[in-house]
Amino acid sequence: MDFKYLILSNSNVLVRVAVPDVAYISSDGSYSTMVLTDGRKHVFSFNLSTFEKLLESQLGLESQIFIRLGKSLIINSNYIYCINIPSQELILSSDKMAEGFTLNASRDALKSLKSMIEENVKSRRLL
Repeated sequence: MDFKYLILSNSNVLVRVAVPDVAYISSDGSYSTMVLTDGRKHVFSFNLSTFEKLLESQLGLESQIFIRLGKSLIINSNYIYCINIPSQELILSSDKMAEGFTLNASRDALKSLKSMIEENVKSRRLL
């Protein structure tokens, strides 16, 4: 398959990653951590808003597979497995991952994500 790649550089490090290998990006203030499907992590010294702009500028419309959840999380929507609103958990999983990732997010963010997915499913049925 022919994948698009993200190219991210930071100080003395340049990382080239195939888009399907990105599971999620989390942020802690002005640092962001990109977590790959194999569990590897890359830390960058820029915030999540900057990361969002990089995704959009490098991927164009393909950046829409990445969804921002609240202030500190961007997920690859292709890996959404389970949204559990009461426990405030989102599970990302696929056959590419040895183990899935369980992430915490606010109830409001998870409700919005769930509604967005349900609307997307409904609109596909109408086509």
